[in-house]
Amino acid sequence: MFDRFSIVPRWVIFMLDLCCSAVALFFASLLLNGFNYQAIHSTTFSRNLLILLGVNMMVFYRLQMYAGIVRYTSALDSVRILSSISLTVVILFLLNNILIAFNRAPILTNSLLIAYGLMSFLFLITYRSAVKLFFLYIKNMKVNRRQTIIYGAGDVGIATKRTLDHDHNTNNVVVGFIDDNAQKIGKVIDGVRIYDTEYFEQLILLGKVDELIISTHNIPVEKKTRIVDLCLEKNVKVLTMPPVHRLINGEVNASHIQKMRIEDLLEREAIKINNQSISRQLKGKRILVTGAAGSIGSEIARQLGHYAPQMVILNDQAETPLHELHLELLESQKGQVYHAYIGDIRDEERMESLFRTFKPHYVYHAAAYKHVPMMENHPVEAVRTNIMGTRLLARLAVQYGVEKFVMISTDKAVNPTNVMGASKRIAEIYVQTYFNHLLQKNTLLEGNNGQAHTLFITTRFGNVLGSNGSVIPRFQAQIEKGGPLTVTHPEITRFFMTIPEACQLVLEAGSMGKGGEIYVFDMGESVKIVELANKMIKLSGLVPNKDITIEYSGLRPGEKLYEELLNDLENTLPTHHHKIMIAKVRDYDFEAVNKQIDNLVASARHQNEREIVFKMKEMVPEFKSNNSIYEELDRRKNMDA
Repeated sequence: MFDRFSIVPRWVIFMLDLCCSAVALFFASLLLNGFNYQAIHSTTFSRNLLILLGVNMMVFYRLQMYAGIVRYTSALDSVRILSSISLTVVILFLLNNILIAFNRAPILTNSLLIAYGLMSFLFLITYRSAVKLFFLYIKNMKVNRRQTIIYGAGDVGIATKRTLDHDHNTNNVVVGFIDDNAQKIGKVIDGVRIYDTEYFEQLILLGKVDELIISTHNIPVEKKTRIVDLCLEKNVKVLTMPPVHRLINGEVNASHIQKMRIEDLLEREAIKINNQSISRQLKGKRILVTGAAGSIGSEIARQLGHYAPQMVILNDQAETPLHELHLELLESQKGQVYHAYIGDIRDEERMESLFRTFKPHYVYHAAAYKHVPMMENHPVEAVRTNIMGTRLLARLAVQYGVEKFVMISTDKAVNPTNVMGASKRIAEIYVQTYFNHLLQKNTLLEGNNGQAHTLFITTRFGNVLGSNGSVIPRFQAQIEKGGPLTVTHPEITRFFMTIPEACQLVLEAGSMGKGGEIYVFDMGESVKIVELANKMIKLSGLVPNKDITIEYSGLRPGEKLYEELLNDLENTLPTHHHKIMIAKVRDYDFEAVNKQIDNLVASARHQNEREIVFKMKEMVPEFKSNNSIYEELDRRKNMDA
């Protein structure tokens, strides 16, 4: 219906404002004459009106009173109206004083000027407000209107409400706010009441809610999750507003209102890390990040820039993603030095050139092959990259006096059921035993200012939200295509952590590490993947197994139902950070481990995949293949035993 009402030309608004001024002068004259119409002298009134309209024309034109769209009248328009009327009154008042100084009669008496100013402001505001309310009434007459509640009665919430009121392309009618601030409860904004968040369920039961728009980001994660779950259960659509810093010029428009992301519900309370301790260690240092173009490596590189290192060396073999990351970092952190270095961590000559050229003080080793089915089919590459590459970097770190070497591991290394997890567990074993070997020999490295040898630290955590190849982007792509969503098993669960949170904990663990530790992160509660899929479908405004179906594809090779952060023989020691624990793992003999890895690498050179996996099982006794062609090797191993 709004489309039938075109925006009137500016000259029409200009003429309407002048008419309001004329009417205001008439009623001001009536007021001063005790509403006695006969007492108004027509000649005097006509003269006053012409002078007043002449002054108003100049003032209204100069201050562009006609520029605003009446149906969208705001507080800013009220200020412009007040300024215009005030300027008109001041000009006439000065003219009166000039005339009086020359013994001439004033144009308008001062009392008439004051009365006119009040009447003029009243009429100009009233007709604009009436037009605004008319259009709002027409909008609310829509048959298919959606009753909307806004969570958060702050600046963004109020701006969201007014945006919805003015946007004729939406059919949202804001029927209330909910807020946690007790001082706001019961008050009214633009004719809309503010309710306590605890009353929200009652509003749903009363049939007053079709949509919820979350406009504040200061909600405890547990509370937000509870409210969103309630909405999804009651078929209430959930939308959200971006943070204020992401709004262009701080202005809100309807396009900013977007669907709630599943990542917003899986996030946890913001973690606190010891930034001063990290800064003391990293400031002025040269830091190498391997796998820098990946999801974890790139976020580590971003966060390192906040601690003023001398240089961050970005190493990856993927040219395009590395180039894009380098450009992003140079743009976002202009004062920080970043150097992109293309190279494969398996290439000994290339890696030695890297260490010889830059002599890094710290290494964050995030480069790895991580996709379970891919490594199950290509164990040669798992050995060459995850094991051989890690060993090469560890040796170069010691050779070139690196102070700390932080390796990024995975929860799939615990009681591994696949080649990828086993390869990461062997990499864990190597760096830990290598450190212990160096410690026992009390090796001092030349050129390292007499400090002890390189400290090797391992961090172990589960899936990160939004990482390359993770389940959430895959589900989102399937939803956009109309489904189906493929889940491997109805009972499969996974731990999730945001990429920034994981990387913050990596930096914290790296700063507190004294060498040889395997740090385990608190991943919170595991999430059932089928429930995740259902929730993502509902958040998209669709109905599971009606609009989009969920299909079970069966466990992939090497995949297990439940991930673990510790194996059956491990337990943890606490640290000063409640989300970081130290895993107590059994000791290995370095010489034996090194020899076994030599045998693994030799088998990889001969492309003997079955022999590779069998040797991995010998190194990691808890490695039991699941849903894999290598399950027969477990039977062979048991027979040999």
